[in-house]
Amino acid sequence: MTFKPLFSKSLSAAPDRLHFAAHSHHLWPDASFEGQVECWEDAARLADNKWDRVMGEVWPEAQANVALELGTGDPSAIVFASNTHDFLIRLQAACPRGGSGPLKVLMSDGEFHSARRQMARWAESGEIELTKVAAEPFDDFSDRVLATASGGNYDLILVSQVLFNSGRFFQQVAELAALAGPEGPWVVIDAYHSFMAVPAPVDAKVAPAAFVLGGGYKYAMAGEGMGFMHCPPGFGPRPPLTGWFAEFDDLTLPPGMVGYSSDAMRFMGATFDPSALYRFNAIQRMRRENGITTDRIATQVASLQSRLLVSIADTALGGAELLNPLDNGPHARFLAFRSPQAQQWCADLMGKGCVTDVRGDVLRVGFGLYHDEEDVDAFAALAAGL
Repeated sequence: MTFKPLFSKSLSAAPDRLHFAAHSHHLWPDASFEGQVECWEDAARLADNKWDRVMGEVWPEAQANVALELGTGDPSAIVFASNTHDFLIRLQAACPRGGSGPLKVLMSDGEFHSARRQMARWAESGEIELTKVAAEPFDDFSDRVLATASGGNYDLILVSQVLFNSGRFFQQVAELAALAGPEGPWVVIDAYHSFMAVPAPVDAKVAPAAFVLGGGYKYAMAGEGMGFMHCPPGFGPRPPLTGWFAEFDDLTLPPGMVGYSSDAMRFMGATFDPSALYRFNAIQRMRRENGITTDRIATQVASLQSRLLVSIADTALGGAELLNPLDNGPHARFLAFRSPQAQQWCADLMGKGCVTDVRGDVLRVGFGLYHDEEDVDAFAALAAGL
Protein backbone atom coordinates (compact mmCIF):
# COMPACT_ATOMS: atom_id res chain seq x y z
CA MET A 1 0.00 0.00 0.00
CA THR A 2 1.19 3.52 -0.75
CA PHE A 3 0.38 6.78 1.02
CA LYS A 4 1.94 8.95 -1.67
CA PRO A 5 -1.35 10.73 -2.49
CA LEU A 6 -1.21 12.30 0.97
CA PHE A 7 2.10 13.94 -0.05
CA SER A 8 1.14 15.06 -3.56
CA LYS A 9 2.39 18.64 -3.16
CA SER A 10 5.83 17.76 -1.80
CA LEU A 11 6.35 14.89 -4.25
CA SER A 12 5.14 16.78 -7.33
CA ALA A 13 7.30 19.80 -6.42
CA ALA A 14 10.41 17.71 -7.18
CA PRO A 15 9.20 14.66 -9.12
CA ASP A 16 12.70 13.40 -9.94
CA ARG A 17 13.89 13.51 -6.32
CA LEU A 18 14.26 10.28 -4.36
CA HIS A 19 14.04 11.47 -0.76
CA PHE A 20 15.49 9.12 1.87
CA ALA A 21 16.11 11.68 4.60
CA ALA A 22 12.80 11.48 6.45
CA HIS A 23 14.79 11.25 9.68
CA SER A 24 16.19 14.72 8.99
CA HIS A 25 13.66 16.80 7.07
CA HIS A 26 10.51 14.75 6.68
CA LEU A 27 8.52 15.71 3.60
CA TRP A 28 5.38 17.64 4.48
CA PRO A 29 1.99 16.04 3.72
CA ASP A 30 -0.73 18.03 1.98
CA ALA A 31 -2.51 18.43 5.31
CA SER A 32 0.34 20.65 6.51
CA PHE A 33 -0.52 23.12 3.74
CA GLU A 34 -4.11 23.16 4.93
CA GLY A 35 -2.91 23.86 8.46
CA GLN A 36 -0.65 26.67 7.27
CA VAL A 37 -3.51 28.30 5.38
CA GLU A 38 -5.78 27.92 8.40
CA CYS A 39 -3.23 29.78 10.52
CA TRP A 40 -3.00 32.62 8.01
CA GLU A 41 -6.77 32.89 7.65
CA ASP A 42 -7.24 32.98 11.43
CA ALA A 43 -4.71 35.82 11.65
CA ALA A 44 -6.48 37.74 8.87
CA ARG A 45 -9.95 37.15 10.29
CA LEU A 46 -9.23 37.58 13.98
CA ALA A 47 -6.19 39.89 14.02
CA ASP A 48 -5.31 40.64 17.68
CA ASN A 49 -7.96 38.21 18.86
CA LYS A 50 -6.25 35.29 17.13
CA TRP A 51 -4.46 34.51 20.41
CA ASP A 52 -7.78 33.53 21.99
CA ARG A 53 -8.11 30.85 19.35
CA VAL A 54 -4.44 29.88 19.40
CA MET A 55 -4.21 29.48 23.16
CA GLY A 56 -7.81 28.37 23.70
CA GLU A 57 -8.14 25.82 20.89
CA VAL A 58 -5.00 25.21 18.79
CA TRP A 59 -2.54 24.92 21.69
CA PRO A 60 -4.70 22.50 23.77
CA GLU A 61 -5.35 20.34 20.70
CA ALA A 62 -1.61 20.14 20.04
CA GLN A 63 -0.93 19.37 23.71
CA ALA A 64 -3.41 16.50 23.62
CA ASN A 65 -1.96 15.15 20.39
CA VAL A 66 1.59 15.18 21.77
CA ALA A 67 0.64 13.60 25.11
CA LEU A 68 -1.26 10.83 23.31
CA GLU A 69 1.57 10.05 20.90
CA LEU A 70 4.27 10.38 23.55
CA GLY A 71 2.44 8.08 25.95
CA THR A 72 2.55 10.41 28.96
CA GLY A 73 -1.21 10.91 29.11
CA ASP A 74 -1.10 14.47 30.53
CA PRO A 75 -1.70 17.28 28.00
CA SER A 76 -1.27 19.98 30.66
CA ALA A 77 2.35 18.87 31.14
CA ILE A 78 3.25 19.78 27.52
CA VAL A 79 4.72 23.16 26.57
CA PHE A 80 5.91 24.37 23.17
CA ALA A 81 8.79 26.51 21.90
CA SER A 82 10.48 27.15 18.57
CA ASN A 83 13.03 24.39 19.15
CA THR A 84 14.43 22.09 21.82
CA HIS A 85 17.51 24.27 22.29
CA ASP A 86 15.21 26.88 23.86
CA PHE A 87 14.19 24.32 26.46
CA LEU A 88 17.76 23.21 27.09
CA ILE A 89 18.65 26.77 28.10
CA ARG A 90 15.61 27.11 30.36
CA LEU A 91 16.33 23.77 32.02
CA GLN A 92 19.95 24.65 32.73
CA ALA A 93 18.88 27.89 34.37
CA ALA A 94 16.12 26.30 36.45
CA CYS A 95 17.80 23.08 37.55
CA PRO A 96 18.66 23.03 41.29
CA ARG A 97 22.36 22.96 42.14
CA GLY A 98 23.36 20.29 44.63
CA GLY A 99 26.26 22.38 45.92
CA SER A 100 27.94 25.74 45.59
CA GLY A 101 29.89 24.88 42.45
CA PRO A 102 28.78 24.68 38.83
CA LEU A 103 25.86 22.57 37.69
CA LYS A 104 26.95 18.93 37.45
CA VAL A 105 25.74 17.48 34.15
CA LEU A 106 25.86 13.92 32.85
CA MET A 107 25.15 13.05 29.24
CA SER A 108 26.29 10.68 26.52
CA ASP A 109 28.75 11.62 23.80
CA GLY A 110 26.06 10.84 21.23
CA GLU A 111 23.62 13.67 21.96
CA PHE A 112 22.06 15.97 19.38
CA HIS A 113 24.23 18.77 18.01
CA SER A 114 22.68 21.66 19.94
CA ALA A 115 23.08 19.80 23.24
CA ARG A 116 26.65 18.80 22.42
CA ARG A 117 27.64 22.34 21.45
CA GLN A 118 25.79 24.12 24.24
CA MET A 119 27.05 21.80 26.95
CA ALA A 120 30.60 22.09 25.63
CA ARG A 121 30.38 25.89 25.74
CA TRP A 122 28.96 25.90 29.26
CA ALA A 123 31.73 23.54 30.35
CA GLU A 124 34.30 25.80 28.70
CA SER A 125 33.01 28.83 30.60
CA GLY A 126 32.80 26.96 33.89
CA GLU A 127 29.02 27.18 34.16
CA ILE A 128 28.69 23.40 34.28
CA GLU A 129 30.87 20.44 35.19
CA LEU A 130 30.32 17.97 32.37
CA THR A 131 30.70 14.19 32.47
CA LYS A 132 30.16 12.15 29.31
CA VAL A 133 29.38 8.47 28.88
CA ALA A 134 30.64 6.96 25.63
CA ALA A 135 27.89 5.66 23.37
CA GLU A 136 30.12 2.82 22.22
CA PRO A 137 30.22 -0.03 22.73
CA PHE A 138 26.50 0.10 22.08
CA ASP A 139 25.58 -3.24 23.66
CA ASP A 140 26.11 -2.06 27.23
CA PHE A 141 25.43 1.65 26.65
CA SER A 142 22.21 1.69 28.68
CA ASP A 143 23.80 -0.15 31.59
CA ARG A 144 26.78 2.21 31.66
CA VAL A 145 24.61 5.35 31.62
CA LEU A 146 22.44 4.06 34.44
CA ALA A 147 25.42 2.93 36.51
CA THR A 148 27.18 6.27 36.10
CA ALA A 149 24.01 8.21 36.91
CA SER A 150 23.37 6.07 39.98
CA GLY A 151 26.92 6.37 41.26
CA GLY A 152 27.42 10.10 40.80
CA ASN A 153 26.16 13.28 42.41
CA TYR A 154 24.67 14.86 39.29
CA ASP A 155 22.22 17.74 39.03
CA LEU A 156 21.11 17.22 35.43
CA ILE A 157 21.16 13.98 33.40
CA LEU A 158 20.48 14.13 29.66
CA VAL A 159 20.23 11.16 27.32
CA SER A 160 18.60 10.47 23.98
CA GLN A 161 16.14 7.61 23.79
CA VAL A 162 17.36 7.02 20.22
CA LEU A 163 20.86 8.23 19.41
CA PHE A 164 20.72 10.48 16.35
CA ASN A 165 23.99 9.30 14.77
CA SER A 166 23.60 5.54 15.22
CA GLY A 167 19.90 4.83 15.71
CA ARG A 168 20.64 2.81 18.83
CA PHE A 169 18.23 2.91 21.78
CA PHE A 170 18.76 3.83 25.39
CA GLN A 171 16.76 1.01 26.94
CA GLN A 172 16.43 2.03 30.59
CA VAL A 173 14.39 5.23 30.53
CA ALA A 174 12.11 4.22 33.40
CA GLU A 175 15.04 3.14 35.58
CA LEU A 176 16.85 6.42 34.93
CA ALA A 177 13.73 8.46 35.64
CA ALA A 178 13.40 6.68 39.00
CA LEU A 179 16.56 8.53 40.11
CA ALA A 180 14.97 11.93 39.57
CA GLY A 181 13.43 14.31 42.07
CA PRO A 182 12.28 17.96 42.14
CA GLU A 183 15.38 18.95 44.12
CA GLY A 184 17.65 16.95 41.83
CA PRO A 185 18.79 15.25 39.89
CA TRP A 186 16.64 16.24 36.95
CA VAL A 187 16.42 13.63 34.19
CA VAL A 188 15.90 14.86 30.63
CA ILE A 189 15.05 12.38 27.87
CA ASP A 190 15.51 13.55 24.28
CA ALA A 191 12.74 11.70 22.43
CA TYR A 192 13.08 13.50 19.10
CA HIS A 193 13.99 10.31 17.21
CA SER A 194 11.42 8.16 19.03
CA PHE A 195 8.41 10.50 19.01
CA MET A 196 6.01 9.19 16.35
CA ALA A 197 8.69 6.73 15.25
CA VAL A 198 7.72 4.11 17.83
CA PRO A 199 4.31 3.90 19.53
CA ALA A 200 4.06 5.64 22.92
CA PRO A 201 7.83 5.76 23.49
CA VAL A 202 7.62 7.16 27.03
CA ASP A 203 6.10 4.89 29.66
CA ALA A 204 3.43 6.57 31.79
CA LYS A 205 5.58 5.70 34.82
CA VAL A 206 8.20 8.10 33.50
CA ALA A 207 5.85 11.08 33.17
CA PRO A 208 5.85 12.14 36.86
CA ALA A 209 9.64 12.14 37.09
CA ALA A 210 11.38 13.10 33.82
CA PHE A 211 11.45 15.96 31.35
CA VAL A 212 10.98 14.78 27.77
CA LEU A 213 12.03 16.76 24.68
CA GLY A 214 10.85 16.34 21.11
CA GLY A 215 9.46 18.20 18.14
CA GLY A 216 7.58 18.30 14.88
CA TYR A 217 10.46 18.43 12.40
CA LYS A 218 10.94 14.73 11.88
CA TYR A 219 8.33 11.97 12.15
CA ALA A 220 5.53 14.30 13.23
CA MET A 221 5.85 15.65 9.65
CA ALA A 222 4.98 19.20 10.74
CA GLY A 223 8.25 20.96 9.99
CA GLU A 224 10.25 23.38 12.07
CA GLY A 225 8.93 25.64 14.81
CA MET A 226 7.33 23.08 17.14
CA GLY A 227 9.71 21.95 19.83
CA PHE A 228 7.93 20.51 22.85
CA MET A 229 8.77 19.55 26.40
CA HIS A 230 6.92 17.31 28.83
CA CYS A 231 7.38 18.85 32.28
CA PRO A 232 6.92 16.62 35.34
CA PRO A 233 4.70 18.27 37.97
CA GLY A 234 6.53 19.98 40.80
CA PHE A 235 9.86 20.27 39.00
CA GLY A 236 10.99 23.89 38.65
CA PRO A 237 7.88 25.78 39.76
CA ARG A 238 9.54 29.18 39.07
CA PRO A 239 11.99 28.99 36.12
CA PRO A 240 14.28 32.04 36.11
CA LEU A 241 14.25 32.38 32.30
CA THR A 242 10.64 33.31 31.72
CA GLY A 243 8.49 35.20 29.22
CA TRP A 244 5.10 36.77 29.70
CA PHE A 245 3.25 33.76 28.32
CA ALA A 246 4.32 31.89 31.46
CA GLU A 247 1.66 33.88 33.33
CA PHE A 248 -0.79 33.88 30.43
CA ASP A 249 -3.54 32.47 32.63
CA ASP A 250 -3.31 35.34 35.09
CA LEU A 251 -2.64 38.80 33.70
CA THR A 252 -4.34 40.45 36.68
CA LEU A 253 -1.34 40.11 39.01
CA PRO A 254 -0.23 43.36 40.71
CA PRO A 255 2.75 45.16 39.16
CA GLY A 256 6.06 43.77 40.36
CA MET A 257 4.75 40.28 41.10
CA VAL A 258 6.20 37.51 38.94
CA GLY A 259 3.53 34.85 38.71
CA TYR A 260 3.70 31.44 37.07
CA SER A 261 1.22 28.92 35.78
CA SER A 262 1.26 25.73 37.81
CA ASP A 263 1.29 23.48 34.75
CA ALA A 264 3.87 23.23 31.95
CA MET A 265 3.19 26.83 30.94
CA ARG A 266 5.60 27.81 33.73
CA PHE A 267 8.39 27.06 31.23
CA MET A 268 6.81 29.18 28.51
CA GLY A 269 8.58 32.03 26.76
CA ALA A 270 6.98 34.88 24.87
CA THR A 271 5.22 35.61 21.57
CA PHE A 272 5.76 32.82 19.03
CA ASP A 273 4.79 31.71 15.54
CA PRO A 274 1.86 29.29 15.98
CA SER A 275 1.82 28.01 12.39
CA ALA A 276 3.69 24.80 13.25
CA LEU A 277 0.97 23.91 15.76
CA TYR A 278 -1.68 24.39 13.09
CA ARG A 279 0.28 22.15 10.72
CA PHE A 280 0.79 19.51 13.39
CA ASN A 281 -2.89 19.40 14.32
CA ALA A 282 -3.98 19.21 10.69
CA ILE A 283 -1.60 16.28 10.12
CA GLN A 284 -2.89 14.49 13.19
CA ARG A 285 -6.45 14.85 11.91
CA MET A 286 -5.32 13.52 8.52
CA ARG A 287 -3.79 10.47 10.19
CA ARG A 288 -6.92 9.71 12.17
CA GLU A 289 -9.14 10.11 9.11
CA ASN A 290 -6.99 7.60 7.22
CA GLY A 291 -6.44 5.16 10.08
CA ILE A 292 -2.71 5.84 10.08
CA THR A 293 -1.31 5.04 13.50
CA THR A 294 2.32 5.25 14.51
CA ASP A 295 2.32 1.49 14.91
CA ARG A 296 1.06 1.08 11.35
CA ILE A 297 3.77 3.38 9.99
CA ALA A 298 6.46 1.61 12.03
CA THR A 299 5.34 -1.74 10.65
CA GLN A 300 5.46 -0.47 7.08
CA VAL A 301 8.87 1.13 7.60
CA ALA A 302 10.28 -2.08 9.14
CA SER A 303 9.21 -4.00 6.04
CA LEU A 304 10.82 -1.44 3.74
CA GLN A 305 14.04 -1.39 5.76
CA SER A 306 14.26 -5.15 5.58
CA ARG A 307 13.65 -5.08 1.83
CA LEU A 308 16.39 -2.49 1.36
CA LEU A 309 18.96 -4.47 3.33
CA VAL A 310 18.27 -7.58 1.27
CA SER A 311 18.41 -5.57 -1.97
CA ILE A 312 21.80 -3.95 -1.25
CA ALA A 313 23.44 -7.00 0.32
CA ASP A 314 25.91 -7.39 -2.56
CA THR A 315 26.77 -3.70 -2.88
CA ALA A 316 29.53 -1.64 -1.25
CA LEU A 317 26.90 -0.01 0.95
CA GLY A 318 25.62 -3.42 1.98
CA GLY A 319 29.14 -4.29 3.10
CA ALA A 320 29.38 -1.28 5.40
CA GLU A 321 28.93 -1.62 9.16
CA LEU A 322 25.23 -1.30 10.00
CA LEU A 323 25.18 0.37 13.40
CA ASN A 324 21.52 -0.43 14.10
CA PRO A 325 20.65 -3.91 12.82
CA LEU A 326 17.01 -4.97 12.58
CA ASP A 327 16.09 -7.16 15.55
CA ASN A 328 12.27 -7.43 15.32
CA GLY A 329 11.91 -4.85 18.11
CA PRO A 330 11.41 -1.06 18.10
CA HIS A 331 13.77 0.49 15.57
CA ALA A 332 14.87 3.93 14.47
CA ARG A 333 13.31 5.26 11.29
CA PHE A 334 16.73 5.31 9.67
CA LEU A 335 19.50 2.85 8.89
CA ALA A 336 22.99 3.99 9.91
CA PHE A 337 25.86 2.73 7.75
CA ARG A 338 29.39 3.43 8.96
CA SER A 339 32.18 3.57 6.42
CA PRO A 340 35.15 5.76 5.42
CA GLN A 341 33.21 6.20 2.16
CA ALA A 342 30.08 7.63 3.81
CA GLN A 343 30.74 11.24 2.77
CA GLN A 344 31.42 10.23 -0.82
CA TRP A 345 28.39 7.95 -0.98
CA CYS A 346 26.14 10.74 0.25
CA ALA A 347 27.51 13.11 -2.37
CA ASP A 348 27.25 10.50 -5.14
CA LEU A 349 23.65 9.71 -4.24
CA MET A 350 22.80 13.41 -4.16
CA GLY A 351 24.32 13.75 -7.61
CA LYS A 352 21.86 11.12 -8.79
CA GLY A 353 18.88 12.89 -7.23
CA CYS A 354 18.73 10.79 -4.08
CA VAL A 355 18.72 12.66 -0.76
CA THR A 356 20.29 10.99 2.28
CA ASP A 357 22.54 12.58 4.89
CA VAL A 358 25.85 11.94 6.56
CA ARG A 359 27.17 12.52 10.07
CA GLY A 360 30.92 12.05 10.16
CA ASP A 361 31.55 8.58 8.76
CA VAL A 362 27.91 7.48 9.08
CA LEU A 363 25.49 7.54 6.15
CA ARG A 364 21.89 7.74 7.35
CA VAL A 365 19.08 6.45 5.14
CA GLY A 366 15.70 7.50 6.52
CA PHE A 367 12.20 6.20 5.85
CA GLY A 368 8.81 7.85 6.07
CA LEU A 369 5.14 7.41 5.35
CA TYR A 370 5.62 8.49 1.74
CA HIS A 371 7.93 5.60 0.86
CA ASP A 372 6.90 2.37 -0.84
CA GLU A 373 8.60 -0.67 -2.37
CA GLU A 374 9.25 1.12 -5.65
CA ASP A 375 11.28 3.74 -3.81
CA VAL A 376 13.33 1.07 -2.06
CA ASP A 377 14.03 -0.69 -5.34
CA ALA A 378 15.06 2.60 -6.94
CA PHE A 379 17.43 3.29 -4.05
CA ALA A 380 18.93 -0.19 -4.33
CA ALA A 381 19.59 0.37 -8.03
CA LEU A 382 21.46 3.58 -7.24
CA ALA A 383 23.37 1.89 -4.40
CA ALA A 384 24.62 -0.72 -6.84
CA GLY A 385 26.56 2.01 -8.61
CA LEU A 386 28.37 3.32 -5.54
